[in-house]
Amino acid sequence: MSDLFTIPLEIVRQEAVAPAACTAEEYAARAHYYRLLAGAFIEEPGRDYLAALRTPESLEALAELGVTFDNDFIDPTPDELQETLACEYTVLFASSGGFPPVESVRLKGGFQQDPCFAAREFYAKEGFSVGAGRFQVFDDQLGVELQFIAALMDRIVIAMQRGDNQEQRRLEKSVKRFWAQHLGRWVRGYAALVERAASHSFYRETAMLLDAFAAFELELLGLDVTDEDQGRMELPPLAGADEPMRCGA
Repeated sequence: MSDLFTIPLEIVRQEAVAPAACTAEEYAARAHYYRLLAGAFIEEPGRDYLAALRTPESLEALAELGVTFDNDFIDPTPDELQETLACEYTVLFASSGGFPPVESVRLKGGFQQDPCFAAREFYAKEGFSVGAGRFQVFDDQLGVELQFIAALMDRIVIAMQRGDNQEQRRLEKSVKRFWAQHLGRWVRGYAALVERAASHSFYRETAMLLDAFAAFELELLGLDVTDEDQGRMELPPLAGADEPMRCGA
């Protein structure tokens, strides 16, 4: 994670002006930001991830994007911060009444619904599968979806370095299609919900960045996708269930 911010931020900003002329360096920059955001949601933030974010260079880079953490992120010792954020992660995403960062839950009201299987099929077509971690991770979990796009962008960089224009265009279309079918449908509303609910500045500011980055990527990709999540507290009724799930209850 220590190289998250080695690519100048102005490179990322330039893509909005000329999206058709993205360089390999620009794709690498975007992949770093996808991984930065994935690290906040896929599981409790680890020590190395947090240490990378708390370097002066990272904090300065994030501040340029409007992300400013409070003293609750800056002042604690590494152990204290990791423990605090593990608790916050559980409250926000893993406890009863929380709101899991999972597409099926947000759009269909329960785990392992159609979006999960569709995401798994999408990954398989690109030769990916979700491996086992410390905890069970669903294929349509936010961190997994973000990491998948980062991996596709890594492959785009390789294709560009090899001069394989056909493979580059194919992968670019896959990125666009995955945003249209998955991330674009729920991530903006979900980010707004996390921003409202978070007690710790880490999750509040990361959610703000996720929302802004999603809007940026959709514009860059030329997509107009309706956000079906809308940051709602009450989830859609799960097929066959009597009552809908309610977050924060």
